[in-house]
Amino acid sequence: MLHFFQSQQQNFKNDILSGLTVALALVPEAVAFAFVAGVSPVIGLYSAFFLGLLTAIFGGRPGMISGATGAMAVIVVSLVAMHGIEYLFPAVILCGILQIAFGLTRLGVLIRMVPHSVMLGFVNGLAIVIGMAQFGSFQTINDLGVLTYLRGPVLWIMLALTALTMAIIWLLPKFTRAIPSSLAALLLVTIASVVLNQTLDTSLAAKNQDHVVMTVGDMLVTNAKSKAADAARGGEPTDGHGPAVVVADAELTPEVAAAIASVTPETTGLSGGLPQLFFLQYMLPPLTLATLWIILPYSLVLAAVGLIESLMTLSLVDEITETQGSGNRECVGQGIANVVCGLFGGMGGCAMIGQSLINVNSGGRGRLSGITAAVCLLAFVLFLAPWIEMIPMAALVGVMFMVVIGTFEWASIQTFGKVPISDYFVMLVVAGYTAVMHDLATAVILGVIVSALVFAWQHSKNIGADIKVNELGGKVYQLHGPLFFASVSSFKKLFDPENDPDDVVIDFYYTRVYDQSGLEAITGLTEKYEQQGNIWC
Repeated sequence: MLHFFQSQQQNFKNDILSGLTVALALVPEAVAFAFVAGVSPVIGLYSAFFLGLLTAIFGGRPGMISGATGAMAVIVVSLVAMHGIEYLFPAVILCGILQIAFGLTRLGVLIRMVPHSVMLGFVNGLAIVIGMAQFGSFQTINDLGVLTYLRGPVLWIMLALTALTMAIIWLLPKFTRAIPSSLAALLLVTIASVVLNQTLDTSLAAKNQDHVVMTVGDMLVTNAKSKAADAARGGEPTDGHGPAVVVADAELTPEVAAAIASVTPETTGLSGGLPQLFFLQYMLPPLTLATLWIILPYSLVLAAVGLIESLMTLSLVDEITETQGSGNRECVGQGIANVVCGLFGGMGGCAMIGQSLINVNSGGRGRLSGITAAVCLLAFVLFLAPWIEMIPMAALVGVMFMVVIGTFEWASIQTFGKVPISDYFVMLVVAGYTAVMHDLATAVILGVIVSALVFAWQHSKNIGADIKVNELGGKVYQLHGPLFFASVSSFKKLFDPENDPDDVVIDFYYTRVYDQSGLEAITGLTEKYEQQGNIWC
C-alpha cells in the first residue's frame, strides 16, 4: 500500500480531483468540530477555508490538508464559554504568532523528542475527548430554557441514524472508493432525515424542536436559545468541558421567556457571505494586559497542540510518499494561516490526519490539491448554506464517532505485556490526563517528562566498573556507562578510597560525562583520594 501511494506522480488533474474530494469530506467535520468548540458552524467552515488555503501555499508539506480540528476545538470551548467569542479571535491570532516564532527559530525538529508512547497516548486521549464531546449533540432545550438530554422516540431515531451513518462509512469502502464514504453517508442519512421529518408526526419531536430528526439548523436554534436564557439569568452556559449542567431550580421568568422568544431560525442561520474581519462583526475585547493574560494560556496551548498534531501528520505523509517535508516551514505556514484565520473570525486549526490521508490516497501530491480543496469549500459555504442546515445531527455524530474509532490506536491495547511496562505507563498517563483534563499540550509535555525520568532512572543503573590490579600493584577502575545526575550515586559506590592502594587509576575511555553533576562527582572523589594520600591518575 505504501508503494502504491509513493508510485503516483504529481499532476494537475490528480491534484484538482483529490482537492474536490477532500473539500466534500471537510464539510461535515468542519461543522461538527465547530459544535464541539461551541461556535457557529460557519466559523468552522471559514476556518477550514483559510487554514487549507494558506498552509497549502506557505506550509512545508505539499499534499497535507489543514482545517478546523477536534484537537483545537476542545481547547477553545472553555475560552468561549467563560469569556465570550470575542476573546477567541485574538487568542487564535496570538497562537499563530507563536507558531511563526517557533518556525523561525527552527524548533520544528523538537518533534523528534516526543517518544512513541507519548504519541500513542496523545491520539488515544484525543479520541476519547472528541467522543465525549459528541454527547452534547443529544441535547435539546426544555420549557424552562435549560438544556436536557433527548428522550423517547426522538432519541431512538437519532441513535438509529447515527448507527446507519457509521455502518455506511464502514461498509461502503468494501464496495467502492469512487466517493468518500463519509460524504456518501452524509448524503444518504440527510435524505432519510428529510423523509422522516416530512412523514412522521411532529408530536414525536422533542419539546421546542420543530423536527423529529434534529438538524444542524435545529441545533443552531437550540444553542442560541440556551445561551440567551443563560445570559438572561446571568449565568454561564457551560463549564467548558462538556454539556451544560441542568439547573433543577431554573425558572421561566418573563426575561428568560423573552430572550428565548427572540431567537428564531432566521437569526441563527448560516451566513452565505464572504468572511469579514472579526472586529467588524463582534465586539472587540479591551486591548489591555488583562486581556492578554486571559488569552495567553489558551494561545500557548493552541500553538503547542496545533504544531504537535501538524508535525505528526507531516511525518506520516513523509513516510507514505517517501518524500521529505520541512518541519520549520510547516510551523511558519500554520502560524500564518492561524493569524489570518483569527483576523477573519475563525476558530483556528492545524493539519488533519484523516483528510491528508484522503488527499494522498486520491492522488494529491502538490500544493494545488490543498488550494483546490479550500476554494471548493468556500464555494459550498457561499452557495449551499441552506443545504448545510438540513444536515441531521445524527449524521455528524456518526461521522465523528467514526473519526474517534479511526483515531484511537486499538493496537496499543494489544501491546500490553509486549512492550516495556514503563512505555505502557507513559501512554496511559498521557491518555488519562488528556481525557480528564482536556489539555492535550500539557499531556504531551507531561508524557515527555515522565519518559525522560524513566530513561534517566533506567540508565542510572547502567554505570559499572571492571576492577583489576596492574603490574605495578596499582588498582585500575575501568568505567562503563553514562555518568550524569541520576547515576552519580551508583558511581560513588564503585570506589573504596579508604582501602585502595596508593596508586589508583580511573579509566574513562568507555564512559561519558554528560552534565555538571558528573563533574562534581569526579571532583568530590578526587578530594577523597587526596585526603587518603593516594596518587590520582
